[in-house]
Amino acid sequence: MAELIPLPQRPAPAPERLWREALGEVLRRLRHERGERLADTARRAGVSPQYLSEVERGLKEPSSEMIAAIAGALRVTLIDLTVAVAVDLNGPVALTSLAAAPGVAQHPSGPGVYALAS
Repeated sequence: MAELIPLPQRPAPAPERLWREALGEVLRRLRHERGERLADTARRAGVSPQYLSEVERGLKEPSSEMIAAIAGALRVTLIDLTVAVAVDLNGPVALTSLAAAPGVAQHPSGPGVYALAS
């Protein structure tokens, strides 16, 4: 009779973080870097503080309109926010003000608009 040969056991890969979790972490980090209170950012975005808190904790799957409103309240472009979230899935990325970066032209959206640090 044939002998059974055990197959090598591979550890199960860790589950990937969800995009909404990375989005929440980036939004919270940006808000904290700016020294803003949750209530102030939520008011400017037109959402409740509870909703923004749930987005930041990765509990809500916000619509594109909600993401745009929150990004606008934080004065960050959607493309920069999207790139930051994508990069954050591999590790944190610093966000910095274009106005503070030496030798960088003014962003078309005006002063204080945030972009990825280079």
